[in-house]
Amino acid sequence: MTVAIEMGHTTAGAPAALDLEELLATRLLVQGNSGSGKSHLLRRLLEQSAPWVQQTIIDPEGDFVSLGDRFGHLVINAEEHTERGLQSAGERARIHRVSTVLNLEGLDAENQMRRAAAFLGGLFEVARDHWYPMLVVVDEAQLFAPAVAGEVSDEARKLSLGAMTNLMCRGRKRGLAGIIATQRLAKLAKNVAAEASNFLMGRTFLDIDMARAADLLGMERRQAEAFRDLERGQFMALGPALSRRPLGLRIGPTDTSPRNGTPRLMPLPESALEDARAIILAAPPPETVRPQRRSSPDLLDQLMAAKSAALEIRPEPVEPPISAEDLAERRERVDRVLRAVLAQPDAGFRVIGVLYQEFVVRCRIEGLASVVPDLPAFRRMLTRARAGLGSDTAGDDAWQDVSVRASLLPEDMQGVFMMIARAAKEGWPCPSDAAIARAYGSHSLRRARRLLTYIEEQGLIVCQLDGLGRRVVTLVELAWATAPGDPNAEEAEQGSLAV
Repeated sequence: MTVAIEMGHTTAGAPAALDLEELLATRLLVQGNSGSGKSHLLRRLLEQSAPWVQQTIIDPEGDFVSLGDRFGHLVINAEEHTERGLQSAGERARIHRVSTVLNLEGLDAENQMRRAAAFLGGLFEVARDHWYPMLVVVDEAQLFAPAVAGEVSDEARKLSLGAMTNLMCRGRKRGLAGIIATQRLAKLAKNVAAEASNFLMGRTFLDIDMARAADLLGMERRQAEAFRDLERGQFMALGPALSRRPLGLRIGPTDTSPRNGTPRLMPLPESALEDARAIILAAPPPETVRPQRRSSPDLLDQLMAAKSAALEIRPEPVEPPISAEDLAERRERVDRVLRAVLAQPDAGFRVIGVLYQEFVVRCRIEGLASVVPDLPAFRRMLTRARAGLGSDTAGDDAWQDVSVRASLLPEDMQGVFMMIARAAKEGWPCPSDAAIARAYGSHSLRRARRLLTYIEEQGLIVCQLDGLGRRVVTLVELAWATAPGDPNAEEAEQGSLAV
């Protein structure tokens, strides 16, 4: 299915469409001097594509935080988090497929670069299982991928430039589609700009920027003067997702607006300020000096590194063979450990890596180190456990059919499907939106409803409401059906289905 995003109209009046699937594979570069409508273009693209693809915006000025109210983006104020915290946030955003806005407003240039690099690193380094398609929009990209060294430290510049290079050069295979916007092409690192295959060039006045824009669009140098004549919101487009030949277009309206609009002229106060000199030149307030907080060493990482080094030089012990009865008994104990991990109040909302670490530690405490599963096997166990299933159902033919059907869904949705299947098989009430959201690792009831809609669109279930507004879910082909359940019920009423 081709998804066409309407960006506005061409100069001839025809609709100007952007192929979203092609954009995900080829990346986009937007250039325009201040006041050319560059941010308006990005806002239009984000609004039109929000229902179709996960997004994240690196926002140095806080222009895009209003997307959170209208489209549900999670706004992350970078100054409130450490670099390590932002890297974890990037990983979790990809794992749980949450659209985000990284608001860098209020930070100096060096800290903006460091925190943006950490967040982009989290998006980039996530496990292969979570390489879902994602638009990554970087506004004022010349700040994060500068062509020459500036006033920031070399370390910050290398971190930021490396993250931007990974996004544009290696991000495609990981599902990351970079969209970078800049006021000055001449200030943007060439290896970052060169990876884009789609271009939207707005009003530009400096000769060096007009020449580079003309080169990217395949125009002759004498035609570069045309960029000076473009109006606000008017761009020249070229690329496989836009047009095979340079095409003029005008960006359409947006539903949201930046917090700070364009400054407009307004009359000065009619009455003069009394005692202006005393007010303006009054002594400044005393400065408050905050003590610098030292970053504490990560003891867990140090312990893990020390243990790995010890294992490399220590010969691996040879364990005696385990009988089938002992192995079954140990697996039952492993199941109990997993249930204990999931019984914690916040377990449904923690990332799999953190849950796995705690699971491994608990297994070692119980003397079960020899049967601890690896991370992929733990993911499968977690999916079944969240559906309320143990290892004893592995040989059940009916559940084998359920597992086969669940494999048609993305991994993070399989637990939800199996939880519903269990309720249907046992004749229990349909899980509420809150129980479904928890099984998915989310607090959003709207996301839970979208999950059910998606699973139904895949032809795996049929959802119906009875006369009292209670939901009934039937599994296609298996003909299992849940009892009527209130979608708006509190999670506590059906919490046992989600764990």
